[in-house]
Amino acid sequence: MGIIRQLPAAVVNQIAAGEVVERPASVVKELLENAIDAGARRIEVHLQKGGQELVRVVDDGCGIAPDDLPLALAPHATSKLRSAEDLAHISTMGFRGEALASIASVARVRIESRQRESENGYAIECAGGEMSAVTACGCPVGTMVQVRDLFFNVPVRRKFLKTPQTELGHAVEAFTRVALAYPELQLTLSHNRRIVYELPATGQLLERLGMFFGRELVEQLIWVEQELDGYRLWGYVANPSQTRPNTRGQYFFVNRRYVRDRVLSHALAEAYRGLLMTGRHPIAFLFLDVPHDQVDVNVHPTKIEVRFRDSQRIYSLVLGTLRDRFLKTDLTAPLRTEPPEQHDAFALPEEPAAQSSPPSAAVPGRTVDSEQHARADAVLRSLDGFYARQTGHSRPQRATADEFSLRRSPPPPRKLPLQPARGQDTQRGGDRQPDVPRAIQVHDAYLVVETEDGLMVIDQHALHERILYDELRRRVEEGTLQSQRLLVPEPVPLTAEHEALVEEHSDLLRELGLELELFGNRSALLRAYPAMLANVDPVALVHDILSQLAECAQRVHRRELLDRMLHTIACKAAVKAGQRLSDEEIRALLARRELARDHHHCPHGRPTALVLTRDELDRRFGRR
Repeated sequence: MGIIRQLPAAVVNQIAAGEVVERPASVVKELLENAIDAGARRIEVHLQKGGQELVRVVDDGCGIAPDDLPLALAPHATSKLRSAEDLAHISTMGFRGEALASIASVARVRIESRQRESENGYAIECAGGEMSAVTACGCPVGTMVQVRDLFFNVPVRRKFLKTPQTELGHAVEAFTRVALAYPELQLTLSHNRRIVYELPATGQLLERLGMFFGRELVEQLIWVEQELDGYRLWGYVANPSQTRPNTRGQYFFVNRRYVRDRVLSHALAEAYRGLLMTGRHPIAFLFLDVPHDQVDVNVHPTKIEVRFRDSQRIYSLVLGTLRDRFLKTDLTAPLRTEPPEQHDAFALPEEPAAQSSPPSAAVPGRTVDSEQHARADAVLRSLDGFYARQTGHSRPQRATADEFSLRRSPPPPRKLPLQPARGQDTQRGGDRQPDVPRAIQVHDAYLVVETEDGLMVIDQHALHERILYDELRRRVEEGTLQSQRLLVPEPVPLTAEHEALVEEHSDLLRELGLELELFGNRSALLRAYPAMLANVDPVALVHDILSQLAECAQRVHRRELLDRMLHTIACKAAVKAGQRLSDEEIRALLARRELARDHHHCPHGRPTALVLTRDELDRRFGRR
């Protein structure tokens, strides 16, 4: 006799419930999505004991006809699909027809609903899959779904629920996702008869964000918007000064459906590469409008995962849009002298129109223009003349003529001049020094620069590291990184692991300007070296790069690996804290600052500068 048997319907429904209903937050999500599909403009969510005892959702939507109430609780019954072709054009939040049936199989459910044209409301109850008859009742237009005693008939599942406070946190997160996707809805959330959130309808996403995440974050958000081939990306990303230790601050919505997607997450992380400290994650609220036939939402029972037909286009759209926005935005971190003030109300900036580019006032920005390029290039040309007159060659020894380089050995101690008058001309053999910001070096580590708005304190190592990294990366991408062959090859001792890495990644090392030849007996000969890194210890640098290869070569893509190695090279080659710079080196460093793609952060994500505004100075000194 066979051992395969058909499962009873009750068991099938409980298995389905295990996929759809994980905890009370899952119930909140499903019921909110049903209310949105019903055209509701006002939705109330009531919870007791974190939703374990009660989840009640009341909406003012279109209501359910009395004949449809039993079908609403039946498995795989839906008003949103007619044929298999409809699965390729899903435009509603729900469509599977299994959420209510799954919930009703593991809880006590009561539905009351009334349509606008009906004088009476109608109710139905279901406990553990056992349905009652439909009865008349009094209720307002719309639908009320009440879910009590979740997992009352599945004690094993109920035992795995967390404390009421923890479950409430998950329910609030589900509520937050819907509230951010639909700011035009009036939403209320209460717990144990106490109001948690009471959100009025608004056309401003920023206002909703302020309600959930506070004024300090909202003031650091940057508007992004781009449309390409029927795909539209819009929303807000946070200034790199605002980060989280995890990815919980990242909200992605595809056609207003909250999703978790590796393509979007990776594109966001790549856009912030070099702007954040290690272990920190960006904050983003991004909405992606995609043609319905270009995304499959029928991937997971909870509908929280999607699959894009052209994921590469999505990746490029997100990455390109964010990087372009960052390059046009002043990301300099403000210098906070006291904790931010607490306010009861939020003074929120005006959100840009949905279909147009945001005004410049909405997101303060500074674009590097041609005038800044010309001014910096003029400084560098004047430095060429200065070095030629002082040393007899156009650049420090072994550096190419068109590469920016700072002397690595500190000059003899000397008194730095105080700030000269802005625009002062310095005549040396007929050369005129162009106007650059006034600066002094402090503690041989920081540059204090006067700006139109106040003072800027620059970390000389972080800024030079960013400049070198951008220059190295540009030259590697263009294939113009110049190597200088050594007259006498430098021996480099290797471990067995490093010896294998040199053999495996010789092409990658050559892209970085390093030509290594295995010499036997656990050693290699360094025959060529990047010309712009002439004064860096070559053996130490090679060992650092090989250590990077050993650590991550098997876990990351080649592009990311190359990027990490460039970080290491730039860090080793940059001037260090504690190193005295000459006046000309300071001027050259500041001139190059505006030419870097992102001069606000070093490649490792640390800020290169902090700003103290004139208003803050005046307030501190009692002038205001």
